[in-house]
Amino acid sequence: MNITRSVMFVVALASPMVPLLASQNDIAAVQHSSHATEARSAFIEKVRKATELFRDVRNASPAGYDPVLGCVSGPQEGAMGVHFLKGSLVMDGVLDAEQPEALIYEFKGGVARLVGVEYIVLASVWHQTHAEQDPPVLEGQLLQFYDSPNRFGLPPFYELHVWAWRDNPHGAFVDWNPRVSCEGH
Repeated sequence: MNITRSVMFVVALASPMVPLLASQNDIAAVQHSSHATEARSAFIEKVRKATELFRDVRNASPAGYDPVLGCVSGPQEGAMGVHFLKGSLVMDGVLDAEQPEALIYEFKGGVARLVGVEYIVLASVWHQTHAEQDPPVLEGQLLQFYDSPNRFGLPPFYELHVWAWRDNPHGAFVDWNPRVSCEGH
């Protein structure tokens, strides 16, 4: 009987605190998620501002971006699209959010739409100025490593996709976008 009263007493004391604890946890969760969203949104907004001119594909070639490889689709859901690459940026070993190495377009109904960008640096070029164990990071995002041989015929490289102009339900930095298709190319 004493144990039952003690348990009931503790429960009675703790009950008013449960909503307070839950709301503090909810606040913390919202605060943490908003930090991640703000950081990601700032990067995407920077990409959008830097590439606004290239929404019109006719501006890509005069700026040094030329189509390579055709339309990239793959084993996973969706596609990447057609990459317009600026070779001088790939070879400079510098990653700059405002100067992507590749612009990515989707062609549908005879119209090219800018859907995203890709940051690319050859591993050998990157490691000329960075330690072997230091992979590139851009705006807080770790670039992915692709070894050779690869389907693109490139030497080992690092890359990061940013879907700045087409939402990707799998994430803004995931390679394959199910909302992009090669069917119109």
